[in-house]
Amino acid sequence: MSSQPNLFGPYRALALQIRCDAVNSISDVAACRAQMMRSIARIDRQIAASKMFSGDDLKLVVLPEYFLTSFPTGPDLPTWAARACLLQDGPEYKALGEVAKKNGVYLSGNAYEIDPKFSDLSFQVSFIINDQGELILRYRRLISMYTATPHDVWDKFVDVYGAEAAFPVADTPLGNLACIASEEILFPEVARSLALRGAEIFLHSSSETGSPQATKKGIAKRARAVENLAYVVSANSAGIAGIDIPMASTDSGSMVIDYEGRILAEAGYGESMVALTQIDPATIRHVRGRVGMDNYLARLRLEPFATTYQMSVYPPNVLANEKPSRAGFRAAIERGIAAIQNKATPK
Repeated sequence: MSSQPNLFGPYRALALQIRCDAVNSISDVAACRAQMMRSIARIDRQIAASKMFSGDDLKLVVLPEYFLTSFPTGPDLPTWAARACLLQDGPEYKALGEVAKKNGVYLSGNAYEIDPKFSDLSFQVSFIINDQGELILRYRRLISMYTATPHDVWDKFVDVYGAEAAFPVADTPLGNLACIASEEILFPEVARSLALRGAEIFLHSSSETGSPQATKKGIAKRARAVENLAYVVSANSAGIAGIDIPMASTDSGSMVIDYEGRILAEAGYGESMVALTQIDPATIRHVRGRVGMDNYLARLRLEPFATTYQMSVYPPNVLANEKPSRAGFRAAIERGIAAIQNKATPK
């Protein structure tokens, strides 16, 4: 990818910790959509207030995972798609574009989405909208437990979009931006693949355990930043309202991390703009361009690991000839367990 010569920086980045109002128990589709639009209006106000407080150099805002809907418990997957999945040209994206343009920020978040090329599936998508209201990046989550991913229809996905579409990086005045979805922060292959394609700032939409103890994702965020000499801007939910899981189970810990794994800013519990700090993509370019023991990307030796990554654990194309179901996803995980126990074999 090309190098962006005109960086805007340094600037402020915000991991906006907001409540998720779940649509799981709302059976009427129109009512679900109306609630989503109310959530977008509330986010608009919160971003405007955050920018007024922090200053005009707030240029990047990251929202939590599935911030408009919560996750698909209860309804079967087709019902969930009708209630909660966005259309690529739908009103929710248009409204989010207006939020970004009105507030003069790049806006990243995560939602469930219908892909017109895969109309019988819904993917979990992390997106970036620029400060003109244009959607400039769509990352389809690759590793999930009970939601379809491009890997589940890999051959068709590659035919339609090409393999590189699985790892998009946006070259912007704010630096090279890429998205990592939720628990994918625990899989170092995702971040490394994006970093090798130029990503300098990982935008991590998450809805994760909040605890005063060190959490798995909290540890992983810092590791991914160090390994890849990158910033991580990670937004967590401020609880999920409207489902049976206790609301504050996914709360706190939104943070911004620098390339040395230092937490620059971190939110406590509840809705918060405290995970707000200055970042500078020029710093990343400097540290990646120097000769030294801590330039980990430049010291990578990929060839010895090639045969390892030719092995197969979780099988590809599991949805090539069947509809998604929780039972089917479980069966694929069980095949992955068997592959690990028997030592994975080359494809």
